[in-house]
Amino acid sequence: MRHGKKTIKLGRKSAHRKAMLANMSVSLIEHKRITTTSTKAKALKIFIEPLITKSKNDNTHNRRLCFSKLRNKDGVKTLFDEIAQKVANRPGGYTRIIKLGNRMGDNASMAMIELVDFNNLYNSNQFKESSEEQVVDSEEKAES
Repeated sequence: MRHGKKTIKLGRKSAHRKAMLANMSVSLIEHKRITTTSTKAKALKIFIEPLITKSKNDNTHNRRLCFSKLRNKDGVKTLFDEIAQKVANRPGGYTRIIKLGNRMGDNASMAMIELVDFNNLYNSNQFKESSEEQVVDSEEKAES
């Protein structure tokens, strides 16, 4: 029975799994959106959300905790400087997983994982602002 076993093992040894999740996390932090298999996306969500929560409180201890998981100085800097400020008032749920269908070669289910506050299409506040700017721009063009 599988009671109390939280880790998604992904068919890898622990060192390989930790390195892979660290690399995927840095890629997600850098590009704000990555495409991977559904299972890896779910494992990445479990891995990165506590790190984003730690980044909201910027101190040396939290930076070192995040560096021990990410193993990338630039990734930690981006996490604490850019991402933490964007998600400062969000009480969790920093990532979104969108299913994309199956991969052609092996029929693996694919998904896109992204940081919620960095998507302009789904973010309602920025969508409203951009649509208002378009209306103002079109009115100015009509007047001239």
